[in-house]
Amino acid sequence: MENSSSNLSSLPEEDSQNGGTAAQSASKSPSAFSSKPDRPPIQTSSQKYAPLDWSNYFDQEDDVHIPDSENVFHFYKAGNEGPVVLCLHGGGYSGLSFALSAKLIKEKARVVALDLRGHGKSYTENDLDLSIETLCNDVVAVVKTMYGDSPPAIVMVGHSMGGALAVHIAAKKVLPSLAALVVVDVVEGTAMASLMHMQQILSNRMYEGLSEKFLASPVPKLFLLAGTDRLDKTLTIGQMQGKFQMVVVRHTGHAIQEDVPDEFANLILNFISHNRISPHGVVIPGLRRPSQ
Repeated sequence: MENSSSNLSSLPEEDSQNGGTAAQSASKSPSAFSSKPDRPPIQTSSQKYAPLDWSNYFDQEDDVHIPDSENVFHFYKAGNEGPVVLCLHGGGYSGLSFALSAKLIKEKARVVALDLRGHGKSYTENDLDLSIETLCNDVVAVVKTMYGDSPPAIVMVGHSMGGALAVHIAAKKVLPSLAALVVVDVVEGTAMASLMHMQQILSNRMYEGLSEKFLASPVPKLFLLAGTDRLDKTLTIGQMQGKFQMVVVRHTGHAIQEDVPDEFANLILNFISHNRISPHGVVIPGLRRPSQ
């Protein structure tokens, strides 16, 4: 027993002669736990979800004051050449919903992304009046105030609620310079399902007969969908008859323009090119446009 005791007591002395105790030696050797991994600084929720600056994507933001009213509509612009791609956002969104794609579209077209009534930075005499007639009149008034009696060719792009609005405007034929229509993921019935937080405001205000109005619109039409399950019978038949171009954008959610902005922008620009839409309208080969 005495020998065992002396052996145990001598271990620290032997380790000490070799440069320290076993514990001290271990502390000097590298360990997987000896250094902390680099971690990003902790952000508050307000920092995580802080909005990006519009100027990274658009060239200008401004307001348009509608004459003889207190209505002021905010909009974002990008690009200097080509037809105007007029973007109408969905319920609960704003014109900034098109920011990522506008950065690419502006290379070959002009982009105007509008904050609709009751959304974004626009303010009106009655922000709660979201009836289809009022919203249609708003868009027509904005175009007339911005461009007067000689508006450029307009390719109207509408997402969800904005798509329904675009269809109604096209069907009413109230924009003489409308050259094409692009509807993004809006089908009667399913559109309301994607706007649960807006149902009480928007319910029964703009989705009756939407598919028929879309097919009746007298301009080239592009329908972008996040899934074929969103296509109703009327549109299915119309698509089979070649009445509009349809593209199903895979692996994306309801806001296609936000989820895959590069693909969205290319689809818009290819559609414009395919239909030969210039700043002055559709170009017919061999037909010279009269000088003004």
